Amino acid sequence: QVQLVESGGGLVQAGGSLRLSCAASGRTFSSYVMGWFRQPPGKEREFVAQISSTGAVTNYADSVKGRFTISRDNAKNTVYLQMNSLKPEDTAVYYCAKRQTSLRHPYYATNGYDYWGQGTQVTVSS
Repeated sequence: QVQLVESGGGLVQAGGSLRLSCAASGRTFSSYVMGWFRQPPGKEREFVAQISSTGAVTNYADSVKGRFTISRDNAKNTVYLQMNSLKPEDTAVYYCAKRQTSLRHPYYATNGYDYWGQGTQVTVSS
């Protein structure tokens, strides 16, 4: 069983920054591929970013590329999402997730992840 706990959300003005953290349980965190997703109000959950187990490979949604950075600290069992130049359309509940070991589904698909955190609210005011 893997437990994921997000933190760092809040209210920020457009153009501002936030850093989200996701703390994971388990002694094999360093073998997990991790991702961040978000769910805007009234919309479906969507992919934001993914990071490989070592941190060497990252992928981003086009909507956040160049503004958001995903990183991880395997010694702390934590994955981060640094969000800069925030826009009102970034308003959403943000979730971290652990990718399935099989890697059968695309990295941007929600069904490719088997453990999810409870989410943290990010609100960007204009």
